[in-house]
Amino acid sequence: MPYPRKRFGQHWLKDISVHEAILRAANLDQAQAGGDPLWVLEIGPGTGQLTQRLLARGVEVLAVEIDRDLCRLLQKRFADQPRFHLVEGDFLRLPLPQEPRLLVANIPYNITSPILGKVLGSPAHPVQQFERMVLLVQKELAERLQATPGSKAYGAMSVRTRYLAECELVCTVPRSAFKPSPKVESAVIRLSPRPAPVPARDPRWFNQLIQRGFSTRRKKLLNALQGLVDRKRLSAALTQLNLNPDARAEELDLPDWLALSDLLLDEVERTAPAHRQEEEPR
Repeated sequence: MPYPRKRFGQHWLKDISVHEAILRAANLDQAQAGGDPLWVLEIGPGTGQLTQRLLARGVEVLAVEIDRDLCRLLQKRFADQPRFHLVEGDFLRLPLPQEPRLLVANIPYNITSPILGKVLGSPAHPVQQFERMVLLVQKELAERLQATPGSKAYGAMSVRTRYLAECELVCTVPRSAFKPSPKVESAVIRLSPRPAPVPARDPRWFNQLIQRGFSTRRKKLLNALQGLVDRKRLSAALTQLNLNPDARAEELDLPDWLALSDLLLDEVERTAPAHRQEEEPR
């Protein structure tokens, strides 16, 4: 069996109970109830431990693996499995496959954020292809994805994720569940993409506002958004929304950010229309 390669962020999950928790969270039986073949995307199948359990549930598995040696191992291991489909390559450089409705994976921690950006999209360009995504990620990232206002982990990623999907913590995973053991704790999360509860009038502006607001966490919004929004107009908007004029970014919940974004939009379009041309952070 190939040894995990550090440059690909490989750590083999050996704890069967975690595999089973991932499968339960994916709710494969309910997803297959419609009668059509259920396709599941697996990013980084590794040696195929989770893949084998997915195939045993009767689903079509589309696996994307960048490691050439692992691809040979997987082709040999699942040579008699017509429901196993392997693509060799870098997931981030490949077009998003259209067949899968579920994403189930132990993804490399060193590229988790770009993977999430690709499968979730952004406020301006949401990706709603997947009904559910069950992912094994670094625990710290899981905390950021589902953080609430006032917590240390709460940030721009938390707000964007809540705009795009529901996020649930399935379970925490100790280092001992892997071979080799990673330096960090892990967690299984379930993301359920859905339309924004209250869409922003201008999602790109909304995204830019939260990105700038959280860029300097210790600063009040009046200072953090300086140069992006007129200070007096921002103070008036916060007061109008019954928010603390001296508030910091981590004090505002998603509805607060949406209301602030919409309220400031007319002023910003009149004074700085170029904001639409700025590249949107992912």
